[in-house]
Amino acid sequence: NTIEFTGPLHATIVKQVHLKNPSSNTLAYNAVLVGRDAHDFSLPKGNTVTMPATRQGFLTVEFTIRFLHPAEAVLILISNKVDGIEGATLAFSLKSEVKNIEPLGMIKCRSPCYEL
Repeated sequence: NTIEFTGPLHATIVKQVHLKNPSSNTLAYNAVLVGRDAHDFSLPKGNTVTMPATRQGFLTVEFTIRFLHPAEAVLILISNKVDGIEGATLAFSLKSEVKNIEPLGMIKCRSPCYEL
């Protein structure tokens, strides 16, 4: 699965990964960000998520678009044993795309175009 972070340059994009636990046991995951631009992504609400039986959980991923080139990383969710039960390891591709560039400010100045 791919999670896309699209927006204007310098914008902070927040996405939530929605996880469902269909089993009758509690599942817990540790999240790890790896890859070329992993340092540009963050997990502001922590890197763990616990889901009670037949419930759902959310993991928040944040990214600030700092450069024009696309950023890429991988979010890996590694299961922790809870009550002796271990879930499957999950992986998500994280990609960014700059949709537009808005100026942070404008400066107006006058200058001669040419002088002898």
